[in-house]
Amino acid sequence: MSIPMAIGGIGSGNTSYATAQAAPRTQAPQLSPEALAQIQKLKARDTEVRQHEQAHLAAAGALALSGASYTYQRGPDGVNYAIGGEVQIDTSPGATPAETLARARAISAAALAPADPSGADRGVAAQAQQMAATARAELAAQAGDGGRDTAQQRALQRAYGGAPAAAPALDVYA
Repeated sequence: MSIPMAIGGIGSGNTSYATAQAAPRTQAPQLSPEALAQIQKLKARDTEVRQHEQAHLAAAGALALSGASYTYQRGPDGVNYAIGGEVQIDTSPGATPAETLARARAISAAALAPADPSGADRGVAAQAQQMAATARAELAAQAGDGGRDTAQQRALQRAYGGAPAAAPALDVYA
């Protein structure tokens, strides 16, 4: 089962600045200086959002459940500019603690991939770090499991004549 998690903002829309750039305009409307300034800001935001979401997508790799989707704002020139976006990634744990640890690292890397991660991105990374801590605890519990008989333990028992009288322990008081 996969649990999708969006990193980035929310997105939907149709015609965008990126696709409208290639379309030739037959008539250029007369725009005020304020409108031209707004268009420049929207173009810059569009570029920033697309780079941000592409960073998530590239880092997510096989964990990406979708391509980037965008939220658009129509500019005074009639073109839609991306002002937010998201990439859905699979944040479900792995089948084993080791696999979960690897997935958590990949999720965190994908969430923090952009140069300036958003609050939502940092939240996903924090959830991934919690998943990694849980996986590490499970791995440590498995490694310290007294019921397992490893080759090294058997060799030590043969060398020293049997099992130790008591399990070794370390008490640390702070």
